[in-house]
Amino acid sequence: MGLSNFALAATALLASTASAQPTLEGRAAKFSNSQTSLRLIYQNNLNASDDVNHIGAILLDPMTMRSGVDACAAIGETLLTKAAVQNHTSDFSHALSYLEYSGQVDGTQFLLLDGVVTAPQSGSVSYQALPRASLKLPILCTQSSNQNGASNAVATADNEISVSSSKNTFVGFRNQKSFRFNGIPYANQPARFEYSTVYSPTGQTIQATTYGQDCAQAYDASSGENCLFLNIQTPFIPKASSSNTKTLGKPVLLSIHGGGFTGGNGAAGSGEDTGNLASREDIVGVEINYRLSTLGFLAIPGTNISGNFGIGDQITALKWVKANIAAFGGDPDRVTIIGESAGAGSVRALLGSPQVVEHKLIAGAVAQSNLGGGVDLGLSGNYGTTYSSYLTIAQSYAQAGQQIFVAAGCTQATLDAQIACLKAVPATTIVNLATVARYVVQDGTIVNTEQLDVTNKNGSTADVPVVFGTTVNDGASFSTYPKVVVTSENQGLMLGLGISQAYAQSIIDSGLFPFYNTGNLTLDSFNVTQRVATDNTFRCIDEATVYSGATSGAFKSAYYYTIDRTYEGYDPNNLGASGLSQGPISPAYPNGNPELPYFRLHGSDLGFTYGNQYPLRDPQDLKAMQLISGYYAQFAKNGNPNPSIDYLNVRGYTNTTQGVQASGQWEPVSGKTGPSKILDWPSPSVIFPDLPQCAFLNYSITYYQDGGQ
Repeated sequence: MGLSNFALAATALLASTASAQPTLEGRAAKFSNSQTSLRLIYQNNLNASDDVNHIGAILLDPMTMRSGVDACAAIGETLLTKAAVQNHTSDFSHALSYLEYSGQVDGTQFLLLDGVVTAPQSGSVSYQALPRASLKLPILCTQSSNQNGASNAVATADNEISVSSSKNTFVGFRNQKSFRFNGIPYANQPARFEYSTVYSPTGQTIQATTYGQDCAQAYDASSGENCLFLNIQTPFIPKASSSNTKTLGKPVLLSIHGGGFTGGNGAAGSGEDTGNLASREDIVGVEINYRLSTLGFLAIPGTNISGNFGIGDQITALKWVKANIAAFGGDPDRVTIIGESAGAGSVRALLGSPQVVEHKLIAGAVAQSNLGGGVDLGLSGNYGTTYSSYLTIAQSYAQAGQQIFVAAGCTQATLDAQIACLKAVPATTIVNLATVARYVVQDGTIVNTEQLDVTNKNGSTADVPVVFGTTVNDGASFSTYPKVVVTSENQGLMLGLGISQAYAQSIIDSGLFPFYNTGNLTLDSFNVTQRVATDNTFRCIDEATVYSGATSGAFKSAYYYTIDRTYEGYDPNNLGASGLSQGPISPAYPNGNPELPYFRLHGSDLGFTYGNQYPLRDPQDLKAMQLISGYYAQFAKNGNPNPSIDYLNVRGYTNTTQGVQASGQWEPVSGKTGPSKILDWPSPSVIFPDLPQCAFLNYSITYYQDGGQ
């Protein structure tokens, strides 16, 4: 089963990232945004080991020095001193210049420190004596939190903050880099096998300081059904009474976790925490839970149990975000969805959902390592196909219907009685059965087409820009490393792909999948196996999707990539034990040498996407993370992944500036050969990889244009 490595972590890790259900009725934090907005200022270079050498600040709205002292004290801070700024001149010169560049402060306006004022000026910081005590100026408070990541971010009495929205109060907190609101209920608790609706209670004080429960999934005893929560990371909290909150709002990147529709969560353990991106790129991040497995995807013909409850939850979360994100500093009209693996499959489904299109819930979409699927190679089918070509309800039920009832002990004489029985079976029992439902289906409401329609400009697909792509070796996570010593390439392909001897020989005879002879025939044949699996399960359908959607006009624009710098990933073959998922391990490279050969596995790109990669194996890892995460953040800002050099210079992002200049523009797909990007540092432009291989696999670039034949 193809799951992200983050979603298939050991039971202990899953338990550690899914804390108890937040208390809805609780105390309000002692500080709120009722009197001022708050901006976290931090020059984030994404190097977690270097965070101890940097400090940040909190910028408040204009007020007198006396009021500023009180306002800083209310959040457990003091006025920032001139000495502190001078000790970190480079950080503050860039941070303050960016505030001016982005229009968040007036370049002619002084900012108030302890006893002096400073002005944001390009590349420098200057100081003057405070002209008069009654002057109202923006206030710079200290930022004393040294909690530098999601794993050590803990709410305390001094770092909590209350935000009001939809007649409710949300108590979150801040760490070194962002304001964090974890475990917000976005939906009313739905009955089993019913669709969710947007959270409607009012007058609640919601403690958003710990993650919510994971949705029920196998091997996670702490998971359950009261699980529809989301998390927010933001660098900016607008003043509650602001009349121009929409104008102030920042782009929103909403992450949908992977896990094969049977596991995973939106908490820190997913690898998709957006705290670093929010801090470095001045955007708002959101991560969500959604119902999984049979509880999220059971579909039964002739009943009102029509499946896609998990996809419906994602739509409910998007509706909540549209209604509430402005209060947390986000722009409700600039919400970009991003997902990896099953999260990418979700993105694909949402792009074609009538509810998403009708309510204009998204402004862009990123699908990372979507399991598109392709041809049946002969014996084992193609597991990935169900993520992009949707079963009917009857087909889904045939694969995971009566099998579930029987295994659950629900063998009553009538279907109604069976359903009533299943509704009473414990959730943990249902999700741990040998057969579970995990298929997106054509339910007629949430999904009403067999596949995403990318052939018609006026079709059912959301008219938004998209990014699609894969890791170089996604298929290495979905083919089998032989457990025996292989004596021929043919044998290796048969074992690795589950195919016949004749099909294996036809792959060899094609000459399209080169055999690299390292002297280890088992490894060398697996290298061929993974390339076939990568093309057949991931690459070919995604190249066809972006080509067709771009040239038909179904997508506003479409960008394609292959990421070549990754770390570890979903590793059912335990390749990491030999350094094959991170680079060869040696005393000089204890975490692997990324400059030597290794497999870029499924799910191995998330650290570079979100700016959370750790450890850093060499200096290029940091540069690549800065560049790659910057591409995604820029795409969330305006639907184009190319940051401007002016922006990068103002921010002091030298590595990214050099990377962009060396890489050239990331151009949108415009024809049958792309173009596309190889994501690394730098990120060169190339044509679509493996076009001849895709044609050999009968899944050519013109697949959609040819009617899927």
